[in-house]
This record gives sequence, C-alpha cells and structure tokens, in this order.
Amino acid sequence: MRYVDIAVIVVYLIGITWFGAQFKEKQTSLKNYFLGGRNTPWWAIGFSIVSAETSTLTVIGTPALAFYGNFGFLQVVFGYLLARIVITFLFLPHYFKGELYTAYELMQRRFGLKLRRLTAGTFLLLRALAEGVRVFAISIVISIVLGTGEIASIVVIVCLTLFYTFEGGMTAVIWTDVVQMFLYVGGAIVSLFVILNQIPGGWAEVAQKAGDAAKFQVFDFRLEWTMEFFSRQYSFWAGVLGGCFLTTASHGTEQLMVQRLLSAKTEGEARKALFASWFVILFQFTLFLTIGVILWVYYGNSGLQPPKPADRIYPQFIWNSLPVGVAGLVIAAILAAAMSNLSAALNSLASTTIMDFYKLGYPDREESHYLRLAKRSTLLWGAILFGIGVAARSVSSVLEAGLGIASILYGALLGVFLVGVLTKRVGERAAMVGMATGIAVNLYVKFGTPIAWTWYVLIGTSVTAGVAVLASMVMKERDGVNAHG
Repeated sequence: MRYVDIAVIVVYLIGITWFGAQFKEKQTSLKNYFLGGRNTPWWAIGFSIVSAETSTLTVIGTPALAFYGNFGFLQVVFGYLLARIVITFLFLPHYFKGELYTAYELMQRRFGLKLRRLTAGTFLLLRALAEGVRVFAISIVISIVLGTGEIASIVVIVCLTLFYTFEGGMTAVIWTDVVQMFLYVGGAIVSLFVILNQIPGGWAEVAQKAGDAAKFQVFDFRLEWTMEFFSRQYSFWAGVLGGCFLTTASHGTEQLMVQRLLSAKTEGEARKALFASWFVILFQFTLFLTIGVILWVYYGNSGLQPPKPADRIYPQFIWNSLPVGVAGLVIAAILAAAMSNLSAALNSLASTTIMDFYKLGYPDREESHYLRLAKRSTLLWGAILFGIGVAARSVSSVLEAGLGIASILYGALLGVFLVGVLTKRVGERAAMVGMATGIAVNLYVKFGTPIAWTWYVLIGTSVTAGVAVLASMVMKERDGVNAHG
C-alpha cells in the first residue's frame, strides 16, 4: 500500500466534503438551494459548466480514444461551439422571462402541464441512466488504487458527494465545481509532464512517432452516403453536427446545465459563462487526447502490454508509474471530476422532482416543507444512482456508453423544445406524439442499426420536430397555452 498517495487522496476527499458543507447556512429557500440565490458570478458558473460537462468518463475515457485512435474527437468539440450560439439566440431569452427554476417550466408555459411532466420525466430517466454509468466509472479508479471491490468503491464516493450536496445545495455544487476543475486540470498537466519525462527523446520522440501514425489528425472530411459513413463516430460531419445537436440538447434543454444558466444574475452573465466554458473545454479535451498519444508512444517503446479494457490505461499508469505523492494528487484530481459531476446531477434531479412534480401536485405548502423534501429527494436519487452504477459494470467504453445513453433521449427533448420556441401551430398532443416517435426511432437506431451515437440527437430531433408538425396538421389543434403572446 502506498500510504503517502492514499493520504493525499483521503485529505482531498475530507477537505472537499468539508468545504461543500460550509454552504449549509445559506440554504434557507428553494431559490438558494436550487439556484444559489441567483448571485453567483459568471466566471464561477462557467467553470461549473465545464465541471458538469466533464466527468470521470472524460478523464479516463478521452486518453483511451487517442491511444487507439487519433484527435478526431475534437470535431465533436467544435460542434459544442455552434451549439452555444444556438442556445444563446433560441433558449436563453425564454429562460430569463420570469423566474424559472427548471427548464421544463418553459414547456408548461408554451404547451401545458402534461408536456412539462413528460419532458421533466424524460430528463429524470436520461440523467439517472447516464449518471449511473459515470458512477460506475468512479469505481474503476478507486478499485485500482485501493484494490477494493467496485461496489465498495461506489459507496465511498456517492456517500461523500451526497453529504455536501445535501447540506450545501447549488451553492456548494458550483463552488466545489470550481475547486475540483482546477484540481483535475492541474493534475492532468502534471501527469502529462511526468509521463513525457519517462520517454527517451521527450516530446520530439512523441511528435515524430505520433505524426507518422497520424495520431494528431483531427478532421475527416470524407463524405459518402453509405452506412459506413453513418457508422463512423468521428468524421467531420458526424462530429460537428453531432456535437452541435448533443450540446444544444444538453445545455439548452437538460436541467443539469440549464440550472447553472438560471443561477446567473442576468441573461448576459449566463451568455458569458456559456461561451467562456467552451474555451476551457477545448483546452481540456486537447490535453487529455495528448496524454493518450503520449501513453501510446510510451507503451510502444517499452513493449509493455496496455491494460484492458481501454478505460484503465490512464488511471493504472498513473498509479503504477508516477512518483509517490504525484500519483495520489492525480488520482484525487480524477475523483474531483467524478464528484463535481455527481453533485450536479443530484441537485438537478432533486430540483426537477420537487419543482416539476411534487410542487405541482401540492402547491400551497410552506417553503420549509419543500426545502425539507428537496433534501430528502437528493438522498433518494443518491440511492438510485448507486443502484444504476452497480448495474452498469458490464459496459465496455464508459465514455461512449454515457454519451450514447444520453443521446437516445436528448433528440426527443431538443426536438420538442425547438418546436416550442420556433412554432405557434403545434399543440400539446402533437408535441407529445412527436416526442414518443423520436424516442422510439432512436431506440431502433441504437439497437437495430450500426449508426454511430454521434448521429442520435440529430435523428431524434428531426423525427420529433417533423412528426409534431405533421401531427398538428392532422389533429388541427392549436396550443391552448401560448408563451409567445
């Protein structure tokens, strides 16, 4: 047992849990618990968006993509920028009309109560499944460090994250996100230089070998209308279009991200946070892909067999090969990414449960009653995510599994939101038919075709919006609840 490294990890876990719990006294209302009182600076929200976009999947899964492939994943990241432009013009103005707590209140304002509940329920299912895979990814790291079973590893992180999220609400989530983001990016930078130092010839050697093998290739502009084209995950077209639709859905319609934007003081501050976060995301993915390429050269030169599955390559190298103390710091950094994402998911799941379901059914209770139930809901979702994390142990690539699960449902959410803000003709029943059809088609695409996950959101969005518009013509209904007038 490497006691110095384990001590570093334990100090981090205790420290971040204590730090998050310090925001307990500010949690006196739902506005504070779910929106941080709407007085958080834009730069902190921007870093929090980055942390919410990042998870253990990113930290351990991205180097594996470059190890066995190239820099093609960055094509998806360029799509993230296009998405932020779309969100700024289409969704932000609607979110800052009145005082919204969740994204799905906009659906009630535009369509009606049934669609609000349907979209909110879709989010709960989506986030629970996707976050469950991320929870399992945490266990990969801890089991390498401690040699513990995966289930015991999941228990440790879920319980610690639950504690400060339960106590500190959204304020704790955002400020621990800021600390954790600097920790995991700093840890990755340290590990990059340490790994590079173990390769004779250093960066020049990496650049030559990786360059000869086209490891730094970013763009794949091949365009042909074949099934092979649609099964390639990281072509330019799949990456940019897929990344754009994926992020427009996640940042524009999913409570996990919208909750952060709603925590900003003004629409302008939310916009600044959104765009600033992209530059950090671009740097971050480039950093982790570079680490993957350096590890590829390292294993190629040493003749050692990389560990299987691919998601173990980076964390196992850290633990086995980095100097004492440094390994503990980097592992703590990976756990930081995991905890920041999990805390965000817990708070957003709780906010949707209370605001979009419970409070609608029992609207006249005291604020203290809702706040008490919000905390209990946080505990309940912690238990559910633990269960899904245990069940997710059979997945192969945790990064692609997480993105794939989310993408199935994102298309239906984005499609109905676009119909809501871009049309006045489509009513609630037609929108619900569109959503159901979009989800059904994406399930078929996922399990019945070789089409890559990068196309799922685009397909689901197109089907949902198209069917909703057609259904409105057949039903000849006009929405009774109109948000545009």
